[in-house]
Amino acid sequence: MQLLRLGERGSAVADVRRMLATIGLLDNTDPLKADVFDEPTELAVRHFQQRRGILVDGMVGAETFAALTGAHWRLGDRLLSHEKKELSGDDVTHLQRQLLEMGYDIARADGYFGPRTAAGLRAFQRDVGLVADGICGPATLLALRQLGRRVTGGRPQLLREMVAVAAAGPSLLGKRIVIDPGHGGTDTGFVYGDTSEADLVWDLATRFEGRLKALGVQTWLTRGPSNTRSDTERAGLANDVGADLVVSLHVDGFGSPRPHGLAVYYFGGVEASSTMGERLADLVQRELVARTGLADNRIHGKAWTMLRLTRMPAVRVELGYLSSPVDRPKLLDPLFRDTVAEGLLVAVQRLYLPQADDPPTGVMQISALA
Repeated sequence: MQLLRLGERGSAVADVRRMLATIGLLDNTDPLKADVFDEPTELAVRHFQQRRGILVDGMVGAETFAALTGAHWRLGDRLLSHEKKELSGDDVTHLQRQLLEMGYDIARADGYFGPRTAAGLRAFQRDVGLVADGICGPATLLALRQLGRRVTGGRPQLLREMVAVAAAGPSLLGKRIVIDPGHGGTDTGFVYGDTSEADLVWDLATRFEGRLKALGVQTWLTRGPSNTRSDTERAGLANDVGADLVVSLHVDGFGSPRPHGLAVYYFGGVEASSTMGERLADLVQRELVARTGLADNRIHGKAWTMLRLTRMPAVRVELGYLSSPVDRPKLLDPLFRDTVAEGLLVAVQRLYLPQADDPPTGVMQISALA
């Protein structure tokens, strides 16, 4: 879709304003401004983006528009079913949260009514004596309102994720990991001089992949050295191959040389989150800060497409700023990228180690893993 920003006007802007007004973020009562992307609209968009955990830029692109479209749905506004198409919206998220809290395994509350959500809903319907058709209609809604949680003593999804990781065992042999080098092809990402973000993260991805393969890990790259894919396609690849983990690699850039440092992102910051994704993000952040000396910009929960649509723990690593005179010399050094690849490998290994065997941050070596 066309990117909508301050100063634009037209029917698409009018749709955005109506959706912002529906969720209580904008006064849309002035007919003279009904199709104008003015400063209050930009502020409302920024507020919405911040609340949703997506990129805060005050502009409405495809991701923000999809989030706005889903935000005005409330559970009960429409029939929910997987029969015709994969519906999305806040009503789906609400349904998924209720099913998860009652102990039904639907992976996560990502706002998409997919096959696992339909299977969880059918299981609930069978348990309460309803027709198990996988359609959330009036009778199912009534049953959901009448029943509470079945699992106590902790969040069911957290317990499920912890058990899955523990059951996988400590060895990396046979694990399935998707490595996502950001951008690619005509999408170069941030560029400084002759160096592009896409080329840097491709080099880093191949170094990381080589170390994983040496330990018997099955790996997939989401793109080649000269092509690209959408975030939805990248997440779909990870889901299709049944990956255990996803590691997405990026470097940052800014108009000012002052920002510098490392940050790692996981699915979170909204009403649902990936607990093991947060755990992996923390391990990656601590290992890389300890080994590289990059400034610690901490970990953050976000609802970006790549993090939200993957059904397994996924992290996005923003490995310093190519625009920074502090970070850039490190990023351009192949030995530094080797250090990063080793740190990523150690962080992945530590995710699977029992707490009693988990070494201190920054001390484990690849030779020890082998």
